[in-house]
Amino acid sequence: MTPSWYDVLGVDPDASTEEVRAAWRAAIADLDPADRRFRSLNQATEVLLDPERRAAYDATLEPDAGPDAGPDADPATGIDPGTDPGPDGRTAAPLAAGGPSASRPPRSPRVVPGWSLVVAGVLAVALAALTVLALVSPAASGEADAEEAREVAVRAIVPVLSYDYRSMDESAAAASTYMTSAFKTRDYDPLFAVLQENVAETETVVEAEVVDSGVVRTGEDRVEVLLFVDQPTTNVRFTEPQTYQNRVVVTMVKDGEDWLIDKLVTTGAGPAAGE
Repeated sequence: MTPSWYDVLGVDPDASTEEVRAAWRAAIADLDPADRRFRSLNQATEVLLDPERRAAYDATLEPDAGPDAGPDADPATGIDPGTDPGPDGRTAAPLAAGGPSASRPPRSPRVVPGWSLVVAGVLAVALAALTVLALVSPAASGEADAEEAREVAVRAIVPVLSYDYRSMDESAAAASTYMTSAFKTRDYDPLFAVLQENVAETETVVEAEVVDSGVVRTGEDRVEVLLFVDQPTTNVRFTEPQTYQNRVVVTMVKDGEDWLIDKLVTTGAGPAAGE
């Protein structure tokens, strides 16, 4: 039977928001953004993190739908991205663990020589030293850098994707502090100039809010971060905020001691359900 979005993320139908986020972050940690599973995982997370969309989706599920949907999933097909509210493909059935074990006769106790205890003590000290080295290894340092870049991206994306027609210069100044000069000149300034030509007439106010985020790729002094961003928007047509949902991938680069945005790609998902 067709797996649900809960199957895609590997969570129970009653999973909390934090459990959904944790499953999503773990699932995309080693995936390339070009991997087709990446899109399915993002779609599943978008639905399950939105209470209204999740409730509507749950209403479409069969009574027995859930992570234990059955053993007939075809692992050869992978996960098909499908369309909202549910995926088209199948997930691989979990591998069975264990097996029959043969009984073995009891062994007689062995006498441990005294010299082996000395060797064991030396090895224990060496292992402790290696553990300390591992804590400061390049891999651990890289993970810390990636997490730092993600945290900066979360803070940076709010001013970068927000603006107020009544204070455009202030909006631009707040966003510019989080950008490389190359990104500002190449991408941000031209777009912002177009916005300034129209906002006085449309009276547009956009306030970005980060729903969730995760690191999708790392390199030397370069980290790609995926963010789910809501953008409540008002203008002369809509006095009540209309929330637009976006998936944003930002490339963060290390500039001295600072992480700055050097590239930004958005994929708009349109207004939130019910708006």
